[in-house]
Amino acid sequence: MLEPRSFSKGACVRFRRHLLLATVMVAGNLSLHAQEPVVGASDPGALFHSSDPKLNANKQAAYHIVKDLLEAGHWDLADKYLTERYIQHNPNAASGRAGVVRFFTEIRKVTPTPIPEKMTTKVVSVVAEGDLVVVAYAHEVKEAKDPSKSYTTTWFDMWRFKDGKADEHWDPATRM
Repeated sequence: MLEPRSFSKGACVRFRRHLLLATVMVAGNLSLHAQEPVVGASDPGALFHSSDPKLNANKQAAYHIVKDLLEAGHWDLADKYLTERYIQHNPNAASGRAGVVRFFTEIRKVTPTPIPEKMTTKVVSVVAEGDLVVVAYAHEVKEAKDPSKSYTTTWFDMWRFKDGKADEHWDPATRM
């Protein structure tokens, strides 16, 4: 019968540290090299429909926010899709419909382009539940260490709808 090895307390602590370090290194190495690109749906417009009439109305309003406002820059149409009080959780834009319109037209200086017949934004998914709609996008980012290279990740916008218009907004933006 084999006798169990006895480790000193110090040896056991060192072993655990090495095991933890090895695990972190392997996990870190996998995450650096195993990323799959984020790809948008082939027909993003199809994701903005629901058999539930309320969810469908909210998804359609989100569709026009993405296509008409964000994609084509027609902030003159904001009153069709955003409430006047529009609560903004993005740290770069003020709350209120006027605040978000100002952010895009005066700060970001977005110039309107023709509204496309079909959306071109790379949408990954659209999820609607109750009064919320979440749109996830494929987002391309430049490598910090080598700006000639890029990778994809996921961006999202979430809106709370009230009476068919977006009344509140969240996204993962940080201060510019």
